[in-house]
Amino acid sequence: MIRTARPEDIDAIAAIYDRIHDNEEAGELSTGWKRDIYPTKKTAEDALERHDLFVSERDKKIVAAFILNQEQVDVYEKGNWKHQAPEDKIMVLHTLTVDPENSGKGIGASIIRFYEDYAKQYACTELRLDTNETNSEARGFYKSLGYEEVGIQQCVFNGIEGINLVLLEKNISEND
Repeated sequence: MIRTARPEDIDAIAAIYDRIHDNEEAGELSTGWKRDIYPTKKTAEDALERHDLFVSERDKKIVAAFILNQEQVDVYEKGNWKHQAPEDKIMVLHTLTVDPENSGKGIGASIIRFYEDYAKQYACTELRLDTNETNSEARGFYKSLGYEEVGIQQCVFNGIEGINLVLLEKNISEND
């Protein structure tokens, strides 16, 4: 089940962030994220306040979190987007996190389906997202779901220096 996050979900979301950071530090993941920089509990709190934080639950336990809105990261301005669209037709997925304890169970794919359906509800035809160049798992995952890499931009990403941010897009129509 995917739903809008509630205040009581914040600690569970922060715990997922911590497990991802643990796996990153152990060399088991390559997200490029840094503990105490991004994502943090405040990342989730800020998204909750904006009403754009979502969670995925299985057996009444939060197993994933993500942010959906129309806010494009500043580096998107430099993107070589193949599909141009007015800002009100663009939906962006941010900070998709699946608890490492629940990876490989189709949770990410169900979130992407939700994202695409959510975008259609808001008449958005252009889907955008990004990932770190080093995150080969995410890059392959998004590609398998029809997202196309349109470029890599070097930037400071949420306070993390020297990131090569892969920009991805998918154009959908309301008839898909």
